[in-house]
Amino acid sequence: MHDIRAIRDNPALFDRRLSRRPGQPPMSAEILAIDEARRAKILAAETAQAAQNAASKEVGAAKARGDDAGFERLRALVAEKKAEVARLTSEAGEEDARLRDLLSRLPNLPLDEVPEGTDEAGNVELYRRGTPGTFAFKPREHYDIPGVKALMDFETAAKLSGARFVVLKGAIARIHRGLAQFMLDMHTSEHGLTEWISPVLVKEEAMYGTNQLPKFAEDSYQTTNGWWLIPTSEVTLTNSVREEILDDATLPIRMTAHTNCFRSEAGSAGKDTSGMLRQHQFEKVEMVSVTRPEDSLAEHARMTKCAEAVLDRLGLPYRTIVLCTGDMGFGATKTHDLEVWLPGQNTYREISSVSVCGDFQARRMNARYRPAGGGKPDFVHTLNGSGLAVGRCLIAVLENGQTEDGGVTLPQALSPWLGGKVRLTAEGQLV
Repeated sequence: MHDIRAIRDNPALFDRRLSRRPGQPPMSAEILAIDEARRAKILAAETAQAAQNAASKEVGAAKARGDDAGFERLRALVAEKKAEVARLTSEAGEEDARLRDLLSRLPNLPLDEVPEGTDEAGNVELYRRGTPGTFAFKPREHYDIPGVKALMDFETAAKLSGARFVVLKGAIARIHRGLAQFMLDMHTSEHGLTEWISPVLVKEEAMYGTNQLPKFAEDSYQTTNGWWLIPTSEVTLTNSVREEILDDATLPIRMTAHTNCFRSEAGSAGKDTSGMLRQHQFEKVEMVSVTRPEDSLAEHARMTKCAEAVLDRLGLPYRTIVLCTGDMGFGATKTHDLEVWLPGQNTYREISSVSVCGDFQARRMNARYRPAGGGKPDFVHTLNGSGLAVGRCLIAVLENGQTEDGGVTLPQALSPWLGGKVRLTAEGQLV
């Protein structure tokens, strides 16, 4: 949500920053017109209320002095002003709802340092870590590796749920579970994040708070009784501070959670349909931070390093990029993506997206903190990032570790979560 006072103070700056989003026209004139109408209705209602109050005081006096004509005139005026106040208040409410709806549908403003671009082609690579391995054979995609095939069951999942679901069995299920536990233990013991187990069903207010609603309703699932299935635990972790005034001493708040996530993938028909790269139900280990405004960019760099550390420990080649204005998410003001090397596809694919949102979500949630030096509460800054997407990490581990005989050599770092085993055989056994 945008600060209406900042738009009033400098509409040209707002339009300039907003227009860095490709295809986004200037909006300040429309916003300020609604705001002016709303404020005019509020002022008119206050004026009518003052007239009603004044007439109400005179009614008794007219009655006391036997001025029946004056009494009736004043009583009629009170009723007229009462109706006028009700009408103007209602109209002001309608204008306020129009303003909030318009502001809630506008994306966050990119920081000046974010590169210009219309789509992913405008993203800027910052650096690469690790070197993609060489194979004496043509590397397979994850679902075609012999040791994986029987344990990554798309047919049964389709029978149960339809397309874009998967059933993981045996050793593959254990590797997937081990990856999630490995990530959680790393983030909690080494990176100082507090683990949460949070709901996957949330109220509409929570989805609104992290900007999934109203603009992206079709991308998520809603139950018949009004709950929403979370697209990521960003929703629950970030909304934990909704409508709170936090003590300065409690910041930063750093949280992590491993949850199932649900996305309708609206608009992605025909995209990444092979294997388990893009699913309706998947698992993520999410990271969320709540900070003071002056600390959020440093926290963004820190969270990026936390996500990178998982890939480093697993020995997976990756690159870190900064997203351009045309590829950045709706609620972000700056985003780093981590893209892991997938030899089966011979390309890098996103495995983590780490975003700083400024006070954009905090304004929607009314999440504030009280500065240590005193003064009135200010909005916190919020950040979120994958640490990592578990299914995509499984894909990367399988594809990068595959061997010519159809097995997979697993990262040594994962062995404590696999009972000391470090290899998947071509028959699908952990040894």
